[in-house]
Amino acid sequence: MPKKEEEFNAEEVIEEFEYVTKNAEAVQKETLRRILEANASAEYLQSLGLNGRTDPVIFKACVPVVTHKELEPYIQRIIDGDDAACILTGKPITTISLSSGTTQGKPKFVPWNDELFDTTMQIYQTSFAFRKRHFPINNGKVLSFIYASRQFKTKGGLIAGTATTNLFRDPRYKTSMKAIQSQHCSPDEVILFSSDFQQSLYCHLLCGLISREHVQVVSSTFAHSLVHAFRFFEQVWEELCTDIREGVLTSRITDPSIRAAMANLLVEPNQESASSIHDKCAGLSDWYGLIPQLFPNTKFVYGIMTGSMEPYLKKLRHYAGEVPLVTADYGSSEGWIGANVNPRVAPESATYAVLPQIGYFEFIPMEKKIDDDGDGNRDGGDPQTVGLMEVKVGEEYEIVITNPAGLYRYRLGDVVKVMGFHNSTPELKFVRRASLLLSVNIDKNTEKDLQLAVEAATELLAEDKLEVVDFTSHVDLSTEPGHYVIFWEINGVDDNEASDELLSKCCDRLDESFVDAGYKSARKVKCIGPLELRVLRKGTFQKILQHFLGLGGAVSQYKTPRCIGPANSVVLQILSENVVKS
Repeated sequence: MPKKEEEFNAEEVIEEFEYVTKNAEAVQKETLRRILEANASAEYLQSLGLNGRTDPVIFKACVPVVTHKELEPYIQRIIDGDDAACILTGKPITTISLSSGTTQGKPKFVPWNDELFDTTMQIYQTSFAFRKRHFPINNGKVLSFIYASRQFKTKGGLIAGTATTNLFRDPRYKTSMKAIQSQHCSPDEVILFSSDFQQSLYCHLLCGLISREHVQVVSSTFAHSLVHAFRFFEQVWEELCTDIREGVLTSRITDPSIRAAMANLLVEPNQESASSIHDKCAGLSDWYGLIPQLFPNTKFVYGIMTGSMEPYLKKLRHYAGEVPLVTADYGSSEGWIGANVNPRVAPESATYAVLPQIGYFEFIPMEKKIDDDGDGNRDGGDPQTVGLMEVKVGEEYEIVITNPAGLYRYRLGDVVKVMGFHNSTPELKFVRRASLLLSVNIDKNTEKDLQLAVEAATELLAEDKLEVVDFTSHVDLSTEPGHYVIFWEINGVDDNEASDELLSKCCDRLDESFVDAGYKSARKVKCIGPLELRVLRKGTFQKILQHFLGLGGAVSQYKTPRCIGPANSVVLQILSENVVKS
């Protein structure tokens, strides 16, 4: 169980982590027993003939490996308020979490309960304890760019919201977090109550500037949100200085609850602070080192920086200067997996130690000699899994999770690589989503392959001091043969700063940088057409973000979709309508 606030002690948390990771096999069996005993009466488990048994071998024999699609009918019954016996869990589910929805085009609904809250706190406390060893924080504040969206009631009367919203709005969250982090710069109203996240973002920045000498950590859920925040700062810094100078909040903030909360912070004009901030910003030619300039006592910048967040690291390092970047923990809307217990390691090399007490974990080997299509299934049957301690260093696996909230042998869709072990628990590196990203013929290019190709091509832009704000891709099968389409939003593109000649070179570099043998050979024999680079109007990715927020998503969970498939037809339309060069 997570430590209560008055009991929290970092060294005790680390000691407990060392104990459970040394005894991972026994802890995994106990975790499965605890989950299955608590949910023995669930209709789903009863229908599979488990009959209250908790042995791992019998569990695997009775319960199939599933995707969200197989559990969707059960979850829908819960959402609709089915009056039958508890469907997936022993106790009724009262809260539903929404995934970001960026992969499939719409959010998934996932059961949430008190036990998942507890596992969240266990992860947070574990990683915090290790960060405290390396980055002691002394009575400072945290500038956190976090946002909660609105919760709503389902047909059956359940509370529903994004996973981060359910967490931030849980009354226990604030109490639990007091023990493991310094005070937020921003009042609750800025985090919880704005219907317009841009208003919240502006106020987060203003709150940070008001407390700038006390800020010791700058954080957000994802690296994307941090980069977005400081890109926005570049546009509004003079307005922020005016607010501080005059002691009056700008009229752009219209939310009454936020205006009232901010009035308690902007109690009087501060000419000296406004002038200092103005001088520092005016003296930065390209915004390098902006974060330590604004917040001189910052110890580190914190957020999820691996996987789909890696493309933002270059820009985030530019803003952070010499301040270390520390990647946060590894989890999903369906549950947590591991903690970053080596916070000094660069995000690109970060690994996550699995906490064996927060869920029951299995792994599908991604072995081509067994599975030619890469989905882990042998001969079309149930995929073969190995246990937490049976994984091998250097091998890749898809994660299968059993959590306390009704997901049993659930394919998470993430592929990880085992980099080593911490005691007897594996340390994982996120590799990619299991579903292939780009494929026309025999080619198989992943999100990481796309990222590397974009990085190689953007080196050509750097010579003209241009940069890609964001990117995505699409496989166009409307022509014969099909081909890859890469979408870029480039800073300054409205001024035609990127010449056609330069963009043509970038397009060639993108095509050359996909090293997959299947892609290379299919291009040579013209089974795949020439790659197409489409440049987007400034603000296009902001429109895509707004689209997902309109579906009920939250900024704190947003990830730019890197491959736009048929399920994301609205996003594809937004992209198509905003192409300025091709």
